[in-house]
Amino acid sequence: MRDPDPNANIPPNPYTRRWTAERPDAVETQSEQPQLPAQRASGPAKAAGGIAVALALLLAKFKGLLLLLLNLKWLFYAKYFLSFGLTFLISLWAYALFFGWRFALIFILMIAAHEFGHYVAFRNYGLQVKLPTFIPLLGAFTAGSMPANAEQSAYIALAGPLTGLGVSAACYAFGLVTHHIFWMAAAYLGAFLNLFNMVPVPPFDGGGIAAVFSPRIWIFGFAAFIIAALFLHMPLLFVLLLGLIGLPRALAGFRGHYDAAYYAVPPLQRTFVGLWYLGTAFGLV
Repeated sequence: MRDPDPNANIPPNPYTRRWTAERPDAVETQSEQPQLPAQRASGPAKAAGGIAVALALLLAKFKGLLLLLLNLKWLFYAKYFLSFGLTFLISLWAYALFFGWRFALIFILMIAAHEFGHYVAFRNYGLQVKLPTFIPLLGAFTAGSMPANAEQSAYIALAGPLTGLGVSAACYAFGLVTHHIFWMAAAYLGAFLNLFNMVPVPPFDGGGIAAVFSPRIWIFGFAAFIIAALFLHMPLLFVLLLGLIGLPRALAGFRGHYDAAYYAVPPLQRTFVGLWYLGTAFGLV
């Protein structure tokens, strides 16, 4: 037998029924109370999902930047841009000490145009080349791969003065239009700079051009350079530095210590190079 329920004979409370009928949401609220922990747990999950979506959007937006940072090749090329920009600014500052900022800027831009003429010529022949490097108060140089022959080397060397001729002509024309002596002086300075660079002795551009005929010419070009240096009262340090670089090569060329196959250029090609050389020199004069 089961024990009788002590509450079985107790009548229901009418007030309880009335309150339940009037407040049905109370029953629903009580039935939903066990689900509150689950609702509270879903809050961190939603936050984590939102963060994940935000990160995905950022990755999609900056995908190119991330790929650039992960690709270490840009570091290899960045040092060349840094070398170009840093030496450019240092040279600009050095020239400004002597000529003032305005004239120094025009002067170094002329040097840059000259060097980028070499740069484009290197690229035109499919050769590897670095951006120009400036040497304060001495000029600049553009380093590239060895050309296939002396003819290519001559045209690469000729590209610098030819570009300089164009820049000097533009300054001269602008000076004629504006009647401003500043641009006329810049044109004459640019012309002299490029004409002097055509002296037929290494490391000048004229040395690379003259070699298409014979490296033996270098020794005579070196003698011409010494005469010009004395006549123009060039700084002794500048003359000694270029002599230290150019004289050994000039002597080696005069003695025949060079690759004959490299300098074996057909007569017709030599004629074309010679005409370009004379035409550029005449234009600069």
